[in-house]
Amino acid sequence: MPAQKRVKDRRVPGQTVGVIATAAEFRLAVRMARPPDLFELRLDCLFPAPDLETQIDRLPAPVIATARHPAEGGEQSLPLQARRDLVLRFLPGARFIDIELRSARAFRELLDRARRRQVGTIISFHQFDSTPTLGSLRAMASRAKALGAAVFKVATRTDTTTQLGRLLEFITENDSGLPVSAMGMGRLGAASRLLLAQNGSALIYTALRKRRIEGQLSLDEFRRAVSESGPS
Repeated sequence: MPAQKRVKDRRVPGQTVGVIATAAEFRLAVRMARPPDLFELRLDCLFPAPDLETQIDRLPAPVIATARHPAEGGEQSLPLQARRDLVLRFLPGARFIDIELRSARAFRELLDRARRRQVGTIISFHQFDSTPTLGSLRAMASRAKALGAAVFKVATRTDTTTQLGRLLEFITENDSGLPVSAMGMGRLGAASRLLLAQNGSALIYTALRKRRIEGQLSLDEFRRAVSESGPS
C-alpha cells in the first residue's frame, strides 16, 4: 500500500509520554490538569534523584523509569551498575521500565524482577546519526520480543525522506506481534512524530518544557497538530 494512502488512514494515535528530565519538569508534571498518558523519568538526568521515588505517587499519570546508556543519549556518563541500581530503586512505583537493547543482557536480573512485579518492559534503541535498514529494525524488534518486551521503541535520525520512509514502513508493515513506538530526530523529526503516530506508533514521546532532541514536539504542540490534522 503506498505511503500516501497509509497516511490518509488517520489511525488514532497511541499513548502520549511526557519526558521528565529536571526537577522543574517534575514540579510542572505534578501540577498538570491535563497530563499525558504516561511520564518518562529520565533517571540519568535526574541522578542522584534523592528521595524522588517516594514522590512519584504525586504524579497524575503512571511512570516509565529509565536510565540511558551514554552512547544512546544518556547524561552524566553513568556506568552500568549505577544505571541498573537507579532503575531498581524506582521499580516498585513504575508502570514500565525502559531498558536499551544493548544493555538487556547485563540487565537480565532487572528484567526478571520487573516481570515478577508485573511491571512492563520497553526495550529501546536509539541511533543519532542514521536510520538502520528495515531488516535491521525488524531483527531488533524480534530480539526485543524474545526478551519479553511489552513495547519495542526505536528513535533514529530522520534528515531525509528516505530515512523517514524507512521508519514509516517499519511501523505500517510491523509483523513482529509486538507494539512498536517509532520516532525520528533531526530535520524531519517533528513531522515524523505526527506521521508515525497517525500510522500506529504505540507511544509518542513529548517534551514538557525543554526540548532535548532536535525534532521533538512539546505535549501541547503534538495535541494541537493532532487536532488540526483530524479526519478529512
